[in-house]
Amino acid sequence: MNGRVLGRIVAVATAVAAPLALAPVASAAAVTTLYYSSSGAPDYLAQIDQGAANWNAAVTDVKLVKRSTGATIVFQEIHSGGSYTNTNGHGRGQIYLDTSQVAEGFDPTRIAAHELGHNLGLPDHYSGPCTELMSGHGPGTACKNAKPSSAEAAKVQSLWVNGLTAAAEMRTAR
Repeated sequence: MNGRVLGRIVAVATAVAAPLALAPVASAAAVTTLYYSSSGAPDYLAQIDQGAANWNAAVTDVKLVKRSTGATIVFQEIHSGGSYTNTNGHGRGQIYLDTSQVAEGFDPTRIAAHELGHNLGLPDHYSGPCTELMSGHGPGTACKNAKPSSAEAAKVQSLWVNGLTAAAEMRTAR
């Protein structure tokens, strides 16, 4: 092959490859990792982990990871008063899981997932159906759904699409 033909091949290859090299590459969305600790609720470790796994399966912009130290979401077991969370809705909070509610028949995985929903920024919607996780205890003890609805997952996605936003004041939600 002579130099002129080889030169043309290189020129054509460069002309074809140059736009490909300069084409914008789709960037992966940033994922915010939130750490939770369930050590304060030893009777419900598996249920808390399942509640977190349900959220992880439903959303991609935020991920819940179990950690023994340095967690920003901390579960505690209590024995009366109802389950609730004290949170800023931005990945920080104390979750109180009431053993008496579980004894009444409320599903502990649903409770854990519901309270995590508050830490992800969702409010209660007690008048909602069992298919809505944030309906909480509203549908009664027969409701065992511990997975967020597609609308709840979409709302969390929209809240976390740009990562962790500035923390607001702490609020209590049940």
